[in-house]
Amino acid sequence: MRRFLDIALLFLSLGTSFVAPADVAEELGDPSQTPTLNVQVKANFPDAEIFGIKIVNGKPANIQLSFTNQEPEPVAVQFVGGSLWTPDLNAGTSRILRNLTTKQYGVEIPAGESETLPYTFQTNMHPQELRLNLAAVIARGNTFFTQQAFNGTVQVVEPNSSIFDPQIIFLYLFLLACTAGVGYFFYNIWIAPYFPQKKKGKAARNQVKKIDVGSEKPDTDGPAVATGMKAYAEEWIPSHHLQRPEARRVKSGGPRPKSRQG
Repeated sequence: MRRFLDIALLFLSLGTSFVAPADVAEELGDPSQTPTLNVQVKANFPDAEIFGIKIVNGKPANIQLSFTNQEPEPVAVQFVGGSLWTPDLNAGTSRILRNLTTKQYGVEIPAGESETLPYTFQTNMHPQELRLNLAAVIARGNTFFTQQAFNGTVQVVEPNSSIFDPQIIFLYLFLLACTAGVGYFFYNIWIAPYFPQKKKGKAARNQVKKIDVGSEKPDTDGPAVATGMKAYAEEWIPSHHLQRPEARRVKSGGPRPKSRQG
């Protein structure tokens, strides 16, 4: 059946008659004597704009196919498929670019009733104007019919980009992280070595207590020393160095000479 649908779509687009292959001719009989099917098919595009039908790359194109059975007996929608063709700029120059997905339904429509079936497809093509051809294979008993659902011009366009698109935001963050990494590497290799390095002992020297300059007093035994804060940390100095040695008294070895009286 799928082979028959592909052949039917091809010749419907070209607008020519054909003879069914041997494996399908048994089911269809003689194409010239095949009776017509009184079933109307109409394609609706919910996302269509006033400027025409646009097929957005990367997003499913939603089509609603309405079938109206005006036959006195039920019919069954078996398959729906389509294809994209180049525009009819000149007669006989149109060629097929892509076959669309063939979807199987098997939905029965009672006599005098209607049924709406969804059909979707997705494209990833260069923005251009193409001709969309849709066809349905409908069964009435053991006889199959090909009904054209749509044959018109559509526009293949790219999706609208927005700064709030999650994909765009992720791309910006990725590029920002790469730029920051390259800048950090460049700074450490080419810029940082030319700046003066900070001394490691600076933090330790800042821990030394400051001298109280306003509390200095003169000492009789030496120069003036600070009486307030000490300029050194005593816990780092050995204890035997902190004790001042006592002054030794020197004893004279002989009597003092008498002073001469005039």
